[in-house]
Amino acid sequence: MPSGLVIDGAELVERFSRSSGPGGQGVNTTDSRVELTFDPAASSSLTPTQIERVLEVLQPSLVQGRLVVAASEYRSQLRNRAAARERLANLLRDALAPPPPARRPTRPTRGSQRRRLDAKKRRGNVKSGRGRVPPE
Repeated sequence: MPSGLVIDGAELVERFSRSSGPGGQGVNTTDSRVELTFDPAASSSLTPTQIERVLEVLQPSLVQGRLVVAASEYRSQLRNRAAARERLANLLRDALAPPPPARRPTRPTRGSQRRRLDAKKRRGNVKSGRGRVPPE
């Protein structure tokens, strides 16, 4: 995210469920998996331009217009909450980053063209030497 951008905690919805990951006997009893949901279209922390950009860039990842991030790699619910928030921040940071500059097409140099053709000729000579040997 751009420096200084803070998403209000009230805009995030956290759901907890049982994790399928590590945890031993406690994995069946503790709700350590975290599912973090953020609705960018209804966010008051983002400007309209930022909302438009996030919706456009993250369109394939959105579920009913909401960004859903799940974390279950840790045994602790607290660590999974932090991991989910970090993952959400990375997604938003990448989505709000300006697009890279367009590639300016260039022509191959004369030297690179010559080297390519020389390599093709060498390869052709190698292959032509692999034919059947005529009987003597």
